[in-house]
Amino acid sequence: MDEALTGALSETNSSIVAKIASSSSHHAASVASNLVLGCALLAFFAAQLLKLICSWLKEKRFDSRRFLVSGGMPSSICATVAALATAVGIQEGARTSAFALALIFASIVMYDASGIRFHAGRQAALLNQIVIEMPPEHSVSNFRPLREPLGHTPLEVFVGAILGCLVSYLMTNSI
Repeated sequence: MDEALTGALSETNSSIVAKIASSSSHHAASVASNLVLGCALLAFFAAQLLKLICSWLKEKRFDSRRFLVSGGMPSSICATVAALATAVGIQEGARTSAFALALIFASIVMYDASGIRFHAGRQAALLNQIVIEMPPEHSVSNFRPLREPLGHTPLEVFVGAILGCLVSYLMTNSI
């Protein structure tokens, strides 16, 4: 009886594992063929690459860390959400709830990037300057400096949004 039960459980487990493997490969294939996601990711990486190039042209030196940090020209987060909203609008239509959601999401992210995060970065710069001017024996003089490039200027947001829209337009019309 125990052998029969063990055999049945083993066969059931094998069946479950096979179904999970089939399902996960199906999900991976559907994610890979998701045009909206592809547009958003490509816009993000294009903006990060342009950020490296802009940094190189401005500072006359290559700094690979610029690929991983926030702030700078163009805004990669704005390129991402603009590409997302544009791709949803093109694929689903401008009258859909999905487009409305993507557009509102993009607007909030862009407002945050150019407003709240930009001003938080300016405050971080001011606080860092205050800490530098403190005497060495003061308790806050040992604190690690705050990150300053947190947000984006309106121009960086605008260029990122244009880049995102352009990437989605080109990707959706080339397929």
